[in-house]
Amino acid sequence: MDQTIFQVWDYVIMTATMIASVAIGLYFRFSGGKQKTNDEYLLADRNMSIFPVAVSLMASFMSAITLLGVSAENYYYGMQFAVINISYGIATPIAANLYLPVFFGLQKTSTYEYLELRFGPQIRMLASLTYTLQMVLYNGIVLYAPAIVLESVTGLDRLVSILVVGLACTFYSTLGGMKAVLFTDLLQSFLMFGAVFSIVIFATVQLGFEQIFIKAQEGGRLNFSNFSLDPTERHTWFSLVIGGCITYLSLYAVNHTQVQRLLTVSTLGRSQQCLWWSWPVLSVLSLMTCISGLSIYAVYKDCDPLTSKTISATDQLMPYYVVDVMKVVPGLAGLFVAGIFSASLSTISAACNALAAVTLTDYVSRWFTVKSSYIPWLTKLAACAYGFVFLALAFVAEHLGGVLQAALTIFGAVGGPLLGIFTLGMFTTYANERGVSVALVSGMAMTLWISFGGPRPAPVKLPLSVEACPFNVTLPSTSQPSDYFYLYRISYMWTSPIGFVWVLVVGSLVSLAWRQQQPWQAAGREHPDPALFTPPLARRLRARSEKPDVQCELLKRDLQE
Repeated sequence: MDQTIFQVWDYVIMTATMIASVAIGLYFRFSGGKQKTNDEYLLADRNMSIFPVAVSLMASFMSAITLLGVSAENYYYGMQFAVINISYGIATPIAANLYLPVFFGLQKTSTYEYLELRFGPQIRMLASLTYTLQMVLYNGIVLYAPAIVLESVTGLDRLVSILVVGLACTFYSTLGGMKAVLFTDLLQSFLMFGAVFSIVIFATVQLGFEQIFIKAQEGGRLNFSNFSLDPTERHTWFSLVIGGCITYLSLYAVNHTQVQRLLTVSTLGRSQQCLWWSWPVLSVLSLMTCISGLSIYAVYKDCDPLTSKTISATDQLMPYYVVDVMKVVPGLAGLFVAGIFSASLSTISAACNALAAVTLTDYVSRWFTVKSSYIPWLTKLAACAYGFVFLALAFVAEHLGGVLQAALTIFGAVGGPLLGIFTLGMFTTYANERGVSVALVSGMAMTLWISFGGPRPAPVKLPLSVEACPFNVTLPSTSQPSDYFYLYRISYMWTSPIGFVWVLVVGSLVSLAWRQQQPWQAAGREHPDPALFTPPLARRLRARSEKPDVQCELLKRDLQE
């Protein structure tokens, strides 16, 4: 793609977006407490309102990757992926009622402080390092995604695009605290919706809304009927609902980036409302992005841009549509790029903020004695450093395949096992540090092997046509998936459930076979602290610990009588 369509209005919109983002950061940097304490910088003084936090929860992991990946997914593989929205509805009450109360009750800066309280210091360090690896890899992809768009519609070289976006993100991450991140999320979410709606509206004007679905039906894109139990099938109802649930919980129930945001409000009830309100916002954006993919398919049904080599990767599909069709309206390209750019800007700034919190709490403060006045500055320095790490990772992200699948693969490989150890901690009293440590290491080894081992077959796209292309194009031949090793053929949507179940089973077996003194026993307490367990189990533990006290009171009363 070498078309350059940016005009004056497009640059105006892009510049305005950048100025607004930086202005928000500057405002919160020099207002209120001026980010002088870590509590304000990392947790917004725990007094945020519900709406910006709810929108921010959606925006943190559904940024440029959603806009580029989901639209291409529906174009090339059909509408089956939309079924994943059902899993969000199933997982939201689980996260809000079973996991969130534990973290909110403890009020810790790092989510992984919980693991030390429940198990011990070893698993806290192991999980924290695992989370750091997960977020560094993911944000390398997040930074790479807008570079594709900038290269496509502005003509900037991809190297320059990555540097432009990366340096801007690093500057903003270091500048603003959590308040700036949350309010910038609000701004960029409107831009994301604007970018997606502009594509659907433009295609509707071009073809008619009904024609979008008629053409999608003719091309086999409205395929919601895959109920196969075969784990090598890329997307089925079972893989999307089960895999989607585990992936959602690994992100919204125990991932430090999300938990940190959920701790920025004043009460547990308000925090749960944030999670509930983020669900419809997330689903609306997801479904509209699915429809945008169908809209683009309806336009290019008879001359696929990828097959005709007009574009070189599926992730360039949506930018190509903007370049090819929407250029007639001044400013639309700028709006689209602003949506992609600002989405990634906020996602990466949030990740830098979260990783800085983990670095200072789990690593630096653990091994060194740091003056309290230095901690805010060290936190900002760590945020800046992570920005440069993301910048380096972005240059290798293009080798991971499509951005959507690459992102979900990383979260499946790492998120599933991490969810497993938190679940063992909150839902059982027998799990110990040895058991969960063995389970996490072995589970990570298994999921990373499944995710990145090779050679692996390329996903099989739905039928594509080049009949209407103005030049001769030969459709590529495809290899048979059965020619590859079975584990490498398993759908990436099953990676997270495999890791989750592996950790539950192995962690339970090792803990029961290899007994170890629990932290509350080492502290001389007979019963575990109910605050460390999910509410239903916590109620049982409180009732059990209160019974001896009640019996003692009755005995004293009998003796007195």
